[in-house]
Amino acid sequence: QLEESGGGSVESGGSLKLTCTATRYTYSKFCMGWFRQAPGKEREVVARFETDGVLTYADSVKGRFTVSRDNANNRMYLQMDNLEPGDSALYFCATDSVFAGGTWSSRCHFDIWGQGTQVTVSS
Repeated sequence: QLEESGGGSVESGGSLKLTCTATRYTYSKFCMGWFRQAPGKEREVVARFETDGVLTYADSVKGRFTVSRDNANNRMYLQMDNLEPGDSALYFCATDSVFAGGTWSSRCHFDIWGQGTQVTVSS
């Protein structure tokens, strides 16, 4: 119900744009975000829309990554510029079924996940 695409291998300093394609049942303006997991590390947030729709970024990607949305087509994008080897990971998009279903909660619970797309950055 969520599908990521656009991953690949690039050299340090390069760019990639990831796409998260949702359905109208899994797309939300709230509590939807990008996450990543590198081998041997815990999954971490890259950027996420909060319960009020505010977009927040991880400090490690601020100024380099940009999230955009195409609400008409249920898509969310992650533009990644000036990539570094430390950005290498499996990237996921995720959403909250409560918000995707049109209701509201006081907290985000990311319970719908895609299978991920691999990003590899070489030095």
